[in-house]
Amino acid sequence: MEVKLDNTDENRQKCAGMYSKSAWGGATEPFIDAKFLNQTVEGDEDPIVSLIIFEWKDQDLIGVTPENPEDPIQMICNEANVQAGVCNDTDFGRWILSPNATEKSENLILTEPIHLKNTTPYKYSIKKTGYYCVMAYPLDDTRDFTGIIVFREAYGELPATQIPKLPFYGGITILYAVVAVFWGFLYYQHRYDILPVQNYITAILVFLVVEMLMTWGFYDYLNRNGSDVGAKVLLVVVAVLNAFRNSFSFFLLLIVCMGYGVVKPSLGKTMVYVRWLAIAHFIFGLVYAITSLLISPDTAGPFVLLIVLPLAGTLTAFYVWTLNSLNFTLKDLRERKQTAKEAMYKKLWWCILISILVIFGFFFFNSFSFASASDPDYVPFHWKSRWFVLDGWLNLVYFADVAWVAYVWRPTANNRRFAMSDEIAQDEDGGFEFADVGAPDDSDDEDEEAHIGSKPTNTRSTSGANVTPASTQPSQSRAPVRLESPRDSFDGETIFAVGEDGDKFSDDEADGEGSNLVGKRK
Repeated sequence: MEVKLDNTDENRQKCAGMYSKSAWGGATEPFIDAKFLNQTVEGDEDPIVSLIIFEWKDQDLIGVTPENPEDPIQMICNEANVQAGVCNDTDFGRWILSPNATEKSENLILTEPIHLKNTTPYKYSIKKTGYYCVMAYPLDDTRDFTGIIVFREAYGELPATQIPKLPFYGGITILYAVVAVFWGFLYYQHRYDILPVQNYITAILVFLVVEMLMTWGFYDYLNRNGSDVGAKVLLVVVAVLNAFRNSFSFFLLLIVCMGYGVVKPSLGKTMVYVRWLAIAHFIFGLVYAITSLLISPDTAGPFVLLIVLPLAGTLTAFYVWTLNSLNFTLKDLRERKQTAKEAMYKKLWWCILISILVIFGFFFFNSFSFASASDPDYVPFHWKSRWFVLDGWLNLVYFADVAWVAYVWRPTANNRRFAMSDEIAQDEDGGFEFADVGAPDDSDDEDEEAHIGSKPTNTRSTSGANVTPASTQPSQSRAPVRLESPRDSFDGETIFAVGEDGDKFSDDEADGEGSNLVGKRK
């Protein structure tokens, strides 16, 4: 990492976290390199800049308190301090250190006078992990200078605050790949019984593996080659993928909460509106990401609101629409006494609720944490964990949500049969409420079962159709199946149970039952 030093308030001091070679490994020893540009001066003038490199914990060893407590702490050995006896003339141009600073300091404190007429580079070796600072101040307050400071880590070009992201994104890529492999196995196993919503889940799992891999590749490239043109191109690609992931995730969550594929076979025109909202959110998110890369927060003006407000609008629309849809779906299933499907959506409701609580919990924790950001010791003592607070935990929450949705909506043998059928409602005493079954021929089926083997009569002529013995056989063979398959779900079966349910709902078994019933009629 390369930074600039000059005689301005914001650039007189630069600090960065540094890891020792033993912490992350690497081919070289970590170091800090300080170089200053030569200046052309007239006559015998010799402008000097005082340089000091130290670890933050040793800052109390810099400077001495004068005899008069009201006077400011003397930091630099100049002519006035030499005459006052605060420092020796041999230390002229250096920073003043407290007595026995060498013995008390945990790391080396390097201070040297930089003669701008003929500068000399200085190299500071890093032996221990810590937060190191470089400060430069001219003896003449009005003197301008320019210095280049290089914080070189042993492992590569990434800043120490960013290097944990390299194994983090590598690990989370593997986790997404594992989920995708298990999902793909179930998808292939039940490929002829896949719901439309499961195709969307398949797409987002594949996309997440690609996106996390690209994000890891970006940090790996940046660590190997530094911030060159290739790194900037990869940064734009990662920003585009991130915007697409956000839009796709909101889109998928919304159609799932609407009951797509499980409660409703199709959303009709509503699906068009949801897609347009997702496209709008992607466009606004992409514009926001590109703008944040091109414009720094310091130079951002009021026009940034024109970019933020549309994104906030589509985000709010997704939140409101998703929660309302989930509540409506739960209410509809509860009223129709679809307990198995309702339990499925309750799991989704709890997943969303827990995610919201976790996010708000971290939000309040971060609020209290950042409230002390003005404390000079805040960054030196939190630089190792800031990446997780700002980025890491959100990715973990997102992964947990995706994994949970994939588990609940996993492909199984009875996908379509469950999604396209309604559970037979029961009253509180456990009896069937035949009025809610929605099959007007049930009572007639009972009459037919009571007269098996006898000649059909015209008692069913009230339905407006003549019934032949051949037409009654399929209805008799289907009646037990309609009563048995929903009953299984009341015995603790999950909605998309894996294993024995494939045998219970297989077509071969249904044909076998039907053939036995036909045999009885004969």
